[in-house]
Parts: sequence; structure tokens; C-alpha cells
Amino acid sequence: MNTMKKLATKTALIACVLGLTACAGMSTQDKNTAVGAGAGGVLGAVLTGGSAIGTVGGAAVGGVIGNQIRR
Repeated sequence: MNTMKKLATKTALIACVLGLTACAGMSTQDKNTAVGAGAGGVLGAVLTGGSAIGTVGGAAVGGVIGNQIRR
């Protein structure tokens, strides 16, 4: 089980990093949304032991928070 948790976390993190490589033409708000969703998904996966609901829920909450951040 611990191996699955580590694998899920690393996979989500790699997907987040690879997804961010296409952010060159995005607005700051779009970038914040993407980063928030990626970070929320990873955190949700870690906190729920890799469950799909926790990962998707974390990504949704992180995306909303990232969207609201104004820099």
C-alpha cells in the first residue's frame, strides 16, 4: 500500500510538471489555476492514500483557490 501511495504521488507530480510546460501563452490567472489544480491533486492524493475521489477533489479545490489568487 505504501508503494502505491508513493507511485500515485510521483505520477501526479510528474503530470503536473509536464502540464505546466505548455503555459507559455497563458495568462497569470490561468497559470495560477493550473498550478493550484496540480498541487491540490497531489495533496489530495497524499492525504487520501491515492483515492481517485481525493485526488479529483483536491484538484478542484486547488484550481478554485489558484484561480482566485491575484498577483
